[in-house]
Amino acid sequence: MTILGDVEVASFLPWINRHAAKLGLTHAICLAGPDRIELDIAGPAELIDMMEMGCSLGPIDVWVETIRRAPVESESG
Repeated sequence: MTILGDVEVASFLPWINRHAAKLGLTHAICLAGPDRIELDIAGPAELIDMMEMGCSLGPIDVWVETIRRAPVESESG
């Protein structure tokens, strides 16, 4: 998942971690900058959809313009 916008990393990363944990999603932050956050996230599609919706609304000091999702192929296939 790639989140683009004015994402103020200092407040958004802890928010992402909390909400992913609440949803029971496995995640790892791959890249974090003032205009882009990239993360690997795994779990049921419905919960990832919920995470995407939550990130689009995010904390008040964050402005998410776009969220891009792309499946990552597993090593087994």
